[in-house]
Amino acid sequence: MISLITVCYNSAQTLERTIQSVASQSYAHIEYIIVDGASSDGTVEIIKSHNNLISSWISEPDKGIYDAMNKGIAMATGEVIGFLNADDVFANEDILAQVAQNFEDTKLEAVFGEIEFVKDGRVVRKYSSRHFQPHNFADGLMPAHPSFYARKSLYNRSGSFRTDFKIAADFDLLLRMLKVHKANFKYLPITFVKMAPGGVSNQSFKSRILLNKEIMQSCKEHGVKTNILRVYSKYLKKIFEYI
Repeated sequence: MISLITVCYNSAQTLERTIQSVASQSYAHIEYIIVDGASSDGTVEIIKSHNNLISSWISEPDKGIYDAMNKGIAMATGEVIGFLNADDVFANEDILAQVAQNFEDTKLEAVFGEIEFVKDGRVVRKYSSRHFQPHNFADGLMPAHPSFYARKSLYNRSGSFRTDFKIAADFDLLLRMLKVHKANFKYLPITFVKMAPGGVSNQSFKSRILLNKEIMQSCKEHGVKTNILRVYSKYLKKIFEYI
């Protein structure tokens, strides 16, 4: 079974589409979990209206997105865990079926692939994980987290998201899983999700400074040798992601 987690806060405008995307998956063994941060815009009413599609949900104040994600991980009972953001949709109806098929390999601990950013119905950016290897963490690079699925046993071994990080807790967790704990992973050449451009790490120059500060801290704490110029050079590579 795959535990799929959506965390949300005041997401009434987009959550319906996300839930329907989950419902359209051809794979049947989904534990769908929604963690809401005590929304006040009608999000909870949307969740309640889809009780038949949602395995479990909570709505309560949290300490940020990573705290909410950790709540979802704690609630998950499936062998494999993945996340789908409240404004994202699966690229097609067979994504989770392909994930499950790959995890039939009992030695495999994590998979990841591609994501696309869509604006006004047009793909404006493609985030590829095709060439990622653990040494790329030193470049400030990581696999596309919305495409990342891992066994719960790997979370048990590596830990969950650190909540003292505001932006780079996903980078830190994947570094621990793939670099420190050397998880057996596989790249899948498929587009997992379509998502809107943006995200907290891309909202402002100030947020990018904080992101890279946290990346540097994570690398230092886990013995990954890097430097500030190397980390910032990733933006030169990201230019080629835009269409």
